[in-house]
Formats: sequence, C-alpha cells, structure tokens
Amino acid sequence: MDNKGRVIIPAKFRKELGERFVATRGLDSCLFVYPLEQWGELEDKLSSLPVTSSKARTLTRFFFSGAAECELDKQGRMSIPTNLRDFASLDTQIVIIGLSSRIELWAKNKWDNYLNAAEKSSDDISDAMEEVGI
Repeated sequence: MDNKGRVIIPAKFRKELGERFVATRGLDSCLFVYPLEQWGELEDKLSSLPVTSSKARTLTRFFFSGAAECELDKQGRMSIPTNLRDFASLDTQIVIIGLSSRIELWAKNKWDNYLNAAEKSSDDISDAMEEVGI
C-alpha cells in the first residue's frame, strides 16, 4: 500500500470485482471486498434479519457502518478509506486473498499469524469441514 492508502489489486481479481465494488470490515481483523452483485446479495440477507434480534442488529451494524463503495483507478489500484485501513491495521505490506464471492485484504503480519495458527490446527479444520458437510 502506498502512502495515500492505495493498493494494487492483482489483475486476476479486477475482472471479478468490476468497475465498482464494496469494501467493508471483515471478520478476523481483515477487510472484505465484494463485487456489487455479491454485496447486494449480502445486503438483502442482512436487511431481512429481524430488527428485534440483538445479534442481527450487531451484525448488520458491523458490516453496513464500515461499508464503502470503491472503484479501481487506471493503474488497477483501489483507495482504502482511512477507517477501514485503521480497522484492519493495514500498512505497506498487504496480503490479498481470493475467495469464492469476495477478496480479503490482510495486514501481512496478521495474515502470517492467522495462517500459522490455522496450519497448526488441522484437526479443527477437519472438524469444521465435517460440520458443513465437506
């Protein structure tokens, strides 16, 4: 990331993101970046949650209050809003992870810590796979 808060999005992700996309707070102290179509689907799901549920209100506030519509510049860079950079502790070294419906932006040191912990807990991963039917 440069000193203006811009990060180059790898070419393989640019087509999937499209011209405009949404970045928001993610889980595990990273940022979630969604193509508009996937963001719309998530937005519909969150909006349909009952306002009477405390957990639903917390979840909705977490994702919506941090959301920012973004676009790529001519060099394939996105500008990350300051509030999102602060949330994810992003500095010059960023790891970009591609997932099926989104990409994630991680501070390199947080990603390294997360990955090391995940690799040491293969039993937890296999249990999670079983729970979701994989």
